[in-house]
Amino acid sequence: MLLLYHILTLFITSTTNMSNQQFLLETIKIINGIPQHLEFHNQRLNYTRQHFNSQSNTIDLKQFIVAPSTNGIYKCRVIYSNTIEDIQYSSYTDRQFKTFQTVIANDINYQFKYLNRDALNQLQAGARGADDILIIKNGFITDTSIANLAFYDDKKWITPTTPLLEGTTRARLLKQKKIIAAPIRLENIKKYSKMALMNALLGFYIIKQPIINKTG
Repeated sequence: MLLLYHILTLFITSTTNMSNQQFLLETIKIINGIPQHLEFHNQRLNYTRQHFNSQSNTIDLKQFIVAPSTNGIYKCRVIYSNTIEDIQYSSYTDRQFKTFQTVIANDINYQFKYLNRDALNQLQAGARGADDILIIKNGFITDTSIANLAFYDDKKWITPTTPLLEGTTRARLLKQKKIIAAPIRLENIKKYSKMALMNALLGFYIIKQPIINKTG
């Protein structure tokens, strides 16, 4: 049974008129009581706050996150605007991925990790029974509905230069030079022998011989 903890709800009075769509989200993995890779979550959260609200002060998520247990794996959702709005915790179990349906979305914009995922959910409705979708924008591979991507050419892992959202795991692996970035068009996907999903919860999830069903 999913355990859900709401231990912090800070609603503020502010002159900033934030609609539901403009609330933002960080998703953090907690393993045995330790939040993972907070440096990269802090960087994205504070960059986003600066972009939308011109906030010069910084937030350190370490001061807000209280792990629900020192044992097990948990998903932490930090909802924020110019300050922290809510923090939610739930137990986490890895999902399995093998099949993907390509969807064309030339007009989609998901540069920031919004709480409102309506645009992505609408695309996900076109999965046609696949485990997830592979989003194509202007002919280039971007992301799945939940993760950044990387492809293996038998020598190196390459992540597309055209992600919808620049994820924290992608940023970390680029910084560590474990992956490199390059444009990847849909028609060139057959050159790669493996695919990997990247996000804060999955980590670097390698899929050997993924099944990719192309739209049309």
